[in-house]
Amino acid sequence: MQNRIEITTCVMKKDELHLKAEAIEQQIEQIEDMKQVLADSDNMSFVYIVEVNEQFMYVGLSDNMWPHLKNVLQDDKKVFLEVNKQVVELTAMKEELTDLISNIEGNVNYGDDMVARVEEIFLDKKSR
Repeated sequence: MQNRIEITTCVMKKDELHLKAEAIEQQIEQIEDMKQVLADSDNMSFVYIVEVNEQFMYVGLSDNMWPHLKNVLQDDKKVFLEVNKQVVELTAMKEELTDLISNIEGNVNYGDDMVARVEEIFLDKKSR
């Protein structure tokens, strides 16, 4: 089983951001929001954790999706994941992402490239 779901597109629907993922091979019987966001510096992405059929899966949010996530933070929008015709609200996206961005700012432990990209997109800082 693959343990990563990649977001391919996102669509605004009213005051909601819908993250659309590429289809996964397995049938989804149950999908649950685990309310946690991590940084994946190696892949220049954030990872939102969900549970699919009682197994953790990682929703990859590459940096090309970050401007949409910034809009969610600025405009207080809800975020939903759509995968295999299933939809689940990612209820902790705003709080978790805000905390993570705060931790990444100026923190070289995340790597220079990750820090620069996060600061550029979310904090409107120019790269050095």
